[in-house]
Amino acid sequence: MCDGKLYGRGAVDAKGPLAAFAAAAALVGPQPGWRIIVVGAVEEEAATSKGARHVASHHTPAFAVIGEPTGWGRVALGYKGRLLADVTMQRTMSHTAGPAVSAPELAVGYWNRVSARLAELNAGRVRVWDQVQAGLRGFDSADDGLLETAHMRLGFRLPLDMGPEELKGLLRSLDGAGDLAFHGEELAYRSEKNTPLVRAFLAAVRGQGGAPGFVVKTGASDMNVVGPIWGCPILAYGPGDSSLDHTPAEHVELAEWKQGVAVLADALRRLTIPSRA
Repeated sequence: MCDGKLYGRGAVDAKGPLAAFAAAAALVGPQPGWRIIVVGAVEEEAATSKGARHVASHHTPAFAVIGEPTGWGRVALGYKGRLLADVTMQRTMSHTAGPAVSAPELAVGYWNRVSARLAELNAGRVRVWDQVQAGLRGFDSADDGLLETAHMRLGFRLPLDMGPEELKGLLRSLDGAGDLAFHGEELAYRSEKNTPLVRAFLAAVRGQGGAPGFVVKTGASDMNVVGPIWGCPILAYGPGDSSLDHTPAEHVELAEWKQGVAVLADALRRLTIPSRA
């Protein structure tokens, strides 16, 4: 900790929000007719999201709040979908002075075709939220003296109007696709804005002197997993600057964290105590 800032992996995403949730629940305490459950879901950063999938099948909440960094004055109402693709290219070895295309060159050529096709698909889509985003997550190549192999991992962020199955078809249709293996599939999800949950958070932010705002996120979160299953009012909230996620400088300002706790506690009271609604 330095100059009122707490540094460390997870300070923003998402141990900071988890700690804020626990503190807020403790401040509110037990409320008649309500059970406030704070879940520390494992694999929050993994595509398999085992924690969220387990919780989704064991609870049916009236309201759900996902702990993600939104900044203390904003709530997140949606997250893009996701698809991960492992691409493998293989060919027999040949002399490098010959005309044959290498396995790494085949892989790069396919990646370029993917990028070009998605650029066409995204034409006219101004907002990043509405675009199909692609990233080259990893690349390696090797040979055993007889066969040469190149492997790529591609990551895709999907808008509401394109699911993983549609993107799989597009990837398979491109020339030179090689061997494709898919995982980490999630549909994009966007929650409703006009709900008692959202209204409680907007009022709580105003109560702390803030001007509340909405945001949709280009990543994926546990909202993608539990939102469609629970079907209840849901949003994401948490103190912290998400641009610091996964960076060496990741930190949360303790003053903001305390504001986030106050907002969470106020929102919980508004939801569970009729006189505070």
